[in-house]
Amino acid sequence: MRFDLQPRLKGQLIELRPLARSDFDALFEAASDPRIWEQHPEPDRYQREAFRRYFEGGMESGGAFAVIERKTGRIIGSSRYCNLDAGGGEVEIGWTFLERAFWGGTYNREMKSLMLDHAFKFVDRVVFVVGENNLRSQRALQKIGARFLKRVQSAMPDGTVTMNLVFVIERSGWHPDSQ
Repeated sequence: MRFDLQPRLKGQLIELRPLARSDFDALFEAASDPRIWEQHPEPDRYQREAFRRYFEGGMESGGAFAVIERKTGRIIGSSRYCNLDAGGGEVEIGWTFLERAFWGGTYNREMKSLMLDHAFKFVDRVVFVVGENNLRSQRALQKIGARFLKRVQSAMPDGTVTMNLVFVIERSGWHPDSQ
């Protein structure tokens, strides 16, 4: 069975649907708070041109989602599947953000649970790559049971090199009901 990188995933609080070009303005509005990006390797993503690069990368990935709050029908963030290694049984979940009003665990936990449940139908392992200074995302991953795997260097679009931390969740260790 082939991994569907952009299924529609529906939970109690949110729905994830494939990101569309027509989502740019609504997603930019959700992303335009500088505090969302202050710990990211690209802290200027709240600015239109920097965000456009992020958005275009999502469109090109073929695995990006708009995160919709079900109660209002409004886009509140994004995430994506990327770097699928079907032969190696691994996919990355990343490039995730939510508006600050939805920080605190419940929405992120539901989003990650939906994405992990779907991914584990196809792969044995999900990785998350997080900037070494992004402590909020590191804590959020630990809350859902991800474990630290290794440190890696990554090249940024502007050519600078940044240090990232790789976290992993194995299918055998995933218990969504305990999250």
